[in-house]
Amino acid sequence: MKSIHLSIELAVLMSAASSFLVSCSDHNSTGRIKDSGLSVNVSIPVVDSVVIHKSYPGYLGADQSIDIVARVNGNLIDKCFGDGDIVRKGEVLFRIEDSQYRDQLRQAQAQLATAIAVGEYAARHYSAMKKALASDAVSQMDVIQSESAMNEAKAAIESARAAVSTARTTLGYCTITSPIEGRAAAPSYSVGEYLSGGGAPVRLTTVYDDRKVKANISVEDARYLEIISNLRDMSVDYDSIPVTFNDKVNSVFYGRLCYVAPNILTNTGTIGVQIEINNPDGVLKDGMYAVVDMPVSSDPQAILVRDTSIGSDQLGKYMYIVNDSDRIEYHTVETGELVNDSMRIITKGIRPGQRYVTEALLKVRPGMTVRPNIVR
Repeated sequence: MKSIHLSIELAVLMSAASSFLVSCSDHNSTGRIKDSGLSVNVSIPVVDSVVIHKSYPGYLGADQSIDIVARVNGNLIDKCFGDGDIVRKGEVLFRIEDSQYRDQLRQAQAQLATAIAVGEYAARHYSAMKKALASDAVSQMDVIQSESAMNEAKAAIESARAAVSTARTTLGYCTITSPIEGRAAAPSYSVGEYLSGGGAPVRLTTVYDDRKVKANISVEDARYLEIISNLRDMSVDYDSIPVTFNDKVNSVFYGRLCYVAPNILTNTGTIGVQIEINNPDGVLKDGMYAVVDMPVSSDPQAILVRDTSIGSDQLGKYMYIVNDSDRIEYHTVETGELVNDSMRIITKGIRPGQRYVTEALLKVRPGMTVRPNIVR
C-alpha cells in the first residue's frame, strides 16, 4: 500500500511540473500571454467618387464605306490597285472596255452638228420669210410655217446636246474612280469578266475610310435620360469612353460620344448611340465586335476594396472581415465594376471603416482569431 501511495504522489508531482513548464512557455519575458493567432494583412475600404459604367455590346462601322459599282455593260479590262491597298480620292480603280460607248458619243456629236446646221438654216429661212411678207411676196401662213420649223430645229438641237451629254456620261462610267480615300477590298470580279451593269449596278469592291471608326450600340431609354442629364451637368466625361475587343486586340481604345439617334425604337425601348474612335494605324476594322463601357452615372461615396480580396463560392462573392475582437467574419458581398485596374466597387456587404483580409484567403476561416496587420 505504501508503494502505491508513493507512485500516486510521484505522478501528481510530475503533472504539476509539466503544467508549470507549459505555463512558463506561454508567457513572454514581460509576463503577458503570447497571441497564437495567424498574422494576416488587412486593409480599410477606400471611399471615393467614381463614375459608374455599364457595358454595351456593339459593332464597328467605318467612318465611310462606299460600294464601287459598274453601271455599264462590258468586259472588265483593267484593275488598277492591289487588294487591300489604300486608294486616294479620284484614283482610277477599274476600266471597262469602252469602244462601243466612244462610238455612241461620236454618233451623238454628229447628230448635234446636223441639228445645229438645220437650226441655222431654219433661222435664216424664217428671217427671209418675214422680209418677204413685208412686200406681200408670201402669205402669213408661210411665215408661220417657217417659224414653226425654226422652233423645231431649236428643240432638235437641245435634244442632240442632251444625247451628247448622256453618251459622254456613259463613256465616263467605263473609267471607275474612288469617290473617297480609304482601303479597297478585294474585287468581286476578275479582269476579263463580262459585267452586266447596264440594267442594274454591279458591285465591284468597297472602299472603307476607317481612319475613324464608330462603335454602334443600343442604350435603354432610361439610361439615355441619365446620359442627357450628365451631359447637361458636365458631371461625366463622354470624350474618353473605354472600348474593348476580343483577345486579339489587347489594347483598350477610347472614343467620344458623337451621335444619339433622334428616335427610340418602340419594339426594343432602346436608342441608337455611336462612339467615334480614332484609328490611325488601321487596327480596327468595319464590322468588328466591340464592348463599350458607357458611363451612365456617378457615385460620390463609392466603397472600393482590392479586387484580389474578393473570393467566390456557391453563394457568390464573399470577403473576410476582421471584427473588433480580431475574429474572422464571412460576409457575402455584391460587387460593381473594376476601378483603376485593381480596385472593385462594393455595393453591398461591407461598410466604410471595416477591416478586410487582403490575402491568404485560403488560410483563414470564420471564427478564427487572427493578428491583423494593416496595409495601405
